[in-house]
Amino acid sequence: MQTDTYRHKGMRRALVRQLREKGIHDERVLKAIETVPRHYFFDKAFVEQAYQDKAFPIGEGQTISQPYTVAFQSELLQLKPTDKVLEIGTGSGYQCTVLLQITPNVYTIEYNRPLFEKARLFFRKHGLKPHTFHGDGSLGLPAHAPYDKIIVTAGAPVVPKELLRQLTTDGILVIPVGDEQTQKMLRITRVGENEFTREEFTDFKFVPLLGRSGWDGGA
Repeated sequence: MQTDTYRHKGMRRALVRQLREKGIHDERVLKAIETVPRHYFFDKAFVEQAYQDKAFPIGEGQTISQPYTVAFQSELLQLKPTDKVLEIGTGSGYQCTVLLQITPNVYTIEYNRPLFEKARLFFRKHGLKPHTFHGDGSLGLPAHAPYDKIIVTAGAPVVPKELLRQLTTDGILVIPVGDEQTQKMLRITRVGENEFTREEFTDFKFVPLLGRSGWDGGA
C-alpha cells in the first residue's frame, strides 16, 4: 500500500496554491483536494505526474480528471456537508473521494465494469464508503433519488431529462455538454417542479458519456 509522505503533502499544498491562482475559492473544495492523496490513484512509477494539473490515462480509454476540472466542478456544486450527491462516472474514484471529504452521502455509478471493480476495491482498501453502482449512469440512479447535487464527469451530447427529474427542488446538476471534442460546463438548478435555470461556464474536454442518454444511445 502506498504511503502519504511529507513530500506528497507539500506537492498537494503547491497544487492547491495553483488552483487558487486559477480562480478556485471554495475552501471546502480546496481543503478536500489538499487532503486526498492523488498519487494513490496512480501507479508508483507516475507519482510525479499525480500533482501536475493535468488529466492522466487510467486505462479502458478513460482518464483521471485534471485537478482544476475536479475543483471547478466541485465548486459549481456548492456542496454542503448534508448534501446527498450522485456522481455519474466513478472512473478512478478520485472525484468521488474529493466529494466524500465534504459530504458522506455520495452515490456513484460507473458504466465500465473493470473500472467499477477497481474503484470499489480502492474504496474498500482505504476505508471509504460511497454507495457504488455499476450501470448506465446517463439514466441516473432513480431508485435512490432525489439528490441535492448531481455531477457528471463525462461529456454529454444533451442534458439527460432523467437527471433533471432526480434533482430536489433547489438541487444542482453540473454537466459538460457539447460535441465529442469540447463541451461547455453547465450548472442547472431546479427552481420548481418543471422549472430550471441554466448557467454556462467555460469549455472543457471530457471522455464521452456512454449509455442510453449518452453518445451510444442515440441521444
